Amino acid sequence: MCASPALKFSVQAHPKLWWRAVMAEIPSPDPCSDGDDGDDLLEEVLDFGDDLELNKFDGLPYSSRYYKLLKERKGLPVWKLRSEFMDTLARHQIIIVSGAAKTGKSSQIPEWCAEFCLSVQYRHGMVACTQTHRQLAVDLALLAADEMDVNIGHEVGYSIPLETCCSGDTVLRYCTDDMLLREMMSDPLLERYGVLVIDQAHERTVSTDVLLGLLKAVVPQRPELRVVVLTAPRVPAKLLIHLSGAPLLRIDDIPLPEVVVSNTGHENYFCAALQLVLEIHHSGEKGDIVVFLASSQEIDCALNILLQEGAGFPGRSLQGLVPIALFPGQMGGLPVAGEELGGSRRVFITSSHGEDLFCTLTTVNFVIDTGVEKRYVYNPRIRGNSAVMLPISKCQADIRKQLMGSTGKCFCLYSEETPLPEESPPRILESNITSTVLFLKRMEIAGLGQCEFIDRPDPEGLMQALEELDYLAALDNDGNLSEIGIIISEFPLDPQMAKTVLASCEFDCVNEVVTIAAMLTAPSCFLEPPISRRQEVAQCHLKFQHPEGDHFTLVNIYNAFKRSQREPYVCLEKWCQDYFLSYTALRTAEAIRAELIDILRRIELPISEPSFGTKSNSLNIKKALLAGFFMQIARDVDGSGNYFMLTHKHVAQLHPMSSYGTEVQKLGLPEWVLFHEYSLSENNCMRTVSEISPRVFIQMVPQYFFYNLPSSESKDLLQHILDHVGSAHCKEKKQKTHVLTSELRGNCKDNESHERCVIQ
Repeated sequence: MCASPALKFSVQAHPKLWWRAVMAEIPSPDPCSDGDDGDDLLEEVLDFGDDLELNKFDGLPYSSRYYKLLKERKGLPVWKLRSEFMDTLARHQIIIVSGAAKTGKSSQIPEWCAEFCLSVQYRHGMVACTQTHRQLAVDLALLAADEMDVNIGHEVGYSIPLETCCSGDTVLRYCTDDMLLREMMSDPLLERYGVLVIDQAHERTVSTDVLLGLLKAVVPQRPELRVVVLTAPRVPAKLLIHLSGAPLLRIDDIPLPEVVVSNTGHENYFCAALQLVLEIHHSGEKGDIVVFLASSQEIDCALNILLQEGAGFPGRSLQGLVPIALFPGQMGGLPVAGEELGGSRRVFITSSHGEDLFCTLTTVNFVIDTGVEKRYVYNPRIRGNSAVMLPISKCQADIRKQLMGSTGKCFCLYSEETPLPEESPPRILESNITSTVLFLKRMEIAGLGQCEFIDRPDPEGLMQALEELDYLAALDNDGNLSEIGIIISEFPLDPQMAKTVLASCEFDCVNEVVTIAAMLTAPSCFLEPPISRRQEVAQCHLKFQHPEGDHFTLVNIYNAFKRSQREPYVCLEKWCQDYFLSYTALRTAEAIRAELIDILRRIELPISEPSFGTKSNSLNIKKALLAGFFMQIARDVDGSGNYFMLTHKHVAQLHPMSSYGTEVQKLGLPEWVLFHEYSLSENNCMRTVSEISPRVFIQMVPQYFFYNLPSSESKDLLQHILDHVGSAHCKEKKQKTHVLTSELRGNCKDNESHERCVIQ
């Protein structure tokens, strides 16, 4: 049989797609013909597959690449556990598997679970494998599809925020842990799945912890369900207690690489790490480099130094070195495994909890571990984050040493005597859990009222979350989820922002508020400039600044981005680069905005026409923002930018990149502002602020929240306004009542029926 040129190309790139195309070309039998042509073609196709083993997932012959990859898979450390794992999976509902990075557990075990589901003809459902990083979910899905010899998006797929690549044929789906949680809102018992693989359980993210807590209630109700928990070799002690009775299978340790310890001291690790990058690059040894720094600010700084200031190192050259910044938890990230850059060496700069991103990358030969991390701990008393510099855990240190296999080198910029904790603190004890409490309230409606936490949230944080939901009218008088709370829980936003979007439907400013919500949910669109170019960048951003505040500036930026998108000869990446804006962040905001619009349409909420720039629209946007963020109000107490926050009496300043910067400051700073977030550690600054009127604030704020505010001069000013507005309202009401009484009495005289005129 002679295939067409298109089919010849497909057979090299996608053997399975080619085979499906061939089968599609076989004509259906025509009842008016003898069918010889179709029979001949079918016979030719079947003869072609006579000697080939058929793939049990799609019924098509295996490609030669499958056998090549199978040989490599059998060399992975996890493969020795295959028989024992399949045996244990058949006999137990919950299994724990611990193993180091690069052992193959994240790819092989989900594939074996798919075979397990196939063996019972998917009677109990398919397989879902959760990941804490969206990029890793995509990479592992691509790898599994390749190894199983099926097509991505068909038998194997992935589902991450803002992107889904699955179909009705999908039997193995990689997804982020938060995506599986949201799925439980409509399917609380996860009845679509026969096996759930919870990967990276040692990272103790909020979503993974909640998922494991809820599954304790699901498992007894679904005896056919299997749960496989994958973790690092150092299994957290509390996780073992939580899953008591579950068998623990350990994958054999892999040989450790060469570890070079260099005690640079706590203060010098940043410069030492960059100096080491240059030394490795000039040594001539092959392989990519991974550098673990403490925070996103250090990532930005290191990237700028390597890109623009590398020549400042005496006698050094950065030719052939390609720095890549990776921010764990944000969109985008790792290039495709095996991607070539013309012989250049890549240096990946990342921070804590980005270790697993490199498990599928085979080109890494050097790891530089600074041994510290900046953790952001939420303080419910001040409704803000505090940054704390801490040493990494032993679990993280072990994973970093295993990322390059046995042939590479790991440079530890801390001494062997440095005391490292056994494991990192669980994120549920350090995060704002208002969204989590809202989700659990939604689960109560679905019938899953119990969540057996591995670590119970801090009581103060839990009370603050319940109080905040009450202020947002998300709870009824009995503490259950209200109708507003149910609608808010439909949005993949924090509750305050979701309430703002809901309020925008009432104030006819949906288009603008949805843009604000998308821009604030996506990573920051502002690129962090080098110190030497900050003035230039500030001047560049002046084009977008709006006199009403930062929220309005974000709308200006997004609208300008969309206008440039429609221009025929504008390169969007170049446009963003010229204005020091992040193209990736703006594309993410665009996707989030589209998702929010789809949700509004699905639940049949009105979407107003855009009217940005009008006075009434600006006022309505502020009302919608106040409906959700009335708890985040501050007042300039001395006219010099010292803002007093009403809820907890702290004083903060505006962020340097605010619209109310040096240019606007000449005209005077606003007295009353609404802010999006506050960080105690980052120069004690409020981010994303807009001017508000205290009168509008009084109109929008719930009375019981206002009366619960601590006493202050600012509250007294608001009380004075409230009393004045109240007395004016009473006076107006009395006048209306007097006029109405007169009219009624007149009517009564005319009708001569005084007895019937009664004022209620």
